[in-house]
Amino acid sequence: MPDTPPLQPSLTSLARGGGCGCKLDPGVLDKIISEHAGHALFPNLMIDAATRDDAAVYRINDETALVATTDFFAPVVDDPATFGAIAATNALSDVYAMGATPIFSLAILGMPIGQLSHDTIRAILDGGRAVAETAGAPVAGGHSIDSAEPFYGLVALGLAHPDRILSNAGAKPGDVLVLGKPLGVGVFSAGLKRGLLTDADYAAMVDSTTKLNTPGADLAKLSGVHAMTDVTGFGLLGHLSEMCRGSKLAARIDRGSVPVFDGARRLLADGVRTGASGRNWAAVERFIDLPADWTDADRDMLCDPQTSGGLLVACSPDSVADVLETFHQHGHGGAAVVGELTQGEAKISFA
Repeated sequence: MPDTPPLQPSLTSLARGGGCGCKLDPGVLDKIISEHAGHALFPNLMIDAATRDDAAVYRINDETALVATTDFFAPVVDDPATFGAIAATNALSDVYAMGATPIFSLAILGMPIGQLSHDTIRAILDGGRAVAETAGAPVAGGHSIDSAEPFYGLVALGLAHPDRILSNAGAKPGDVLVLGKPLGVGVFSAGLKRGLLTDADYAAMVDSTTKLNTPGADLAKLSGVHAMTDVTGFGLLGHLSEMCRGSKLAARIDRGSVPVFDGARRLLADGVRTGASGRNWAAVERFIDLPADWTDADRDMLCDPQTSGGLLVACSPDSVADVLETFHQHGHGGAAVVGELTQGEAKISFA
């Protein structure tokens, strides 16, 4: 009889964190890269790390700009193909967040070879490849290492017209903020590790994290859209604060209008949260004007690290209907108006 293969550990058990919750503490990251931004000697480098934008942008000529980004993380789910799909969707999101269209990608793979089967690793790659090909960005190569913890992601490249690039620093006073996906993926991920996620919650998490942010390329064609980013590991408040600082504006959020998964609200009420939400809050707290009725639940949800989260769009009031329609046309029916930007110090207040 053939030997019975040994049982392998689950993917999430091999990693200290999962998804975009693996990101470095935003405060630490600021200290590390603060002196590495600025491209005065390279005039064709349109966007670098100066405003903590989603991708770098290089002007090739008057009609074409190249958008380049990379993103990878440890498993957020145990099914290998689903993990690959989520990681690829998340990486491609940064191209869409700049208003660009992906053209091709490269795989980044680190696996503990002695602990995971070749079939499992192949399934991760297949899951990512399927998503990349759906986006028109085939995986053309990549790099792999034998690592202590598993991780996977993509280098993603895209193209856009230089005049249609949407950075996180182009918002204008009076702009309305629209969020493309509900919050709560970090809470779901923490609940999954504790065995508290229902089948419906798991399905909602996977559906959201594998939904490509394709509205981004079409939103860039709307003259009333001025700035865009995607909400990922630093949470809504972290990424909004980057937009405020880059655009030199204040923001006001209507907490009651922010879309949140019902299951995530339930889990949060039961005490489920991620360690990353606390780190995110510590990094962003100085940019927050706290209301009298502020709660721990507000803090933990608005700082919840999102994996493959939604686009955050700053647009003129008269273009809101077009922005929401664009989201709906791409199957993002949960998009919602969540606040506005105003003149003032780069602070976030709440309705």
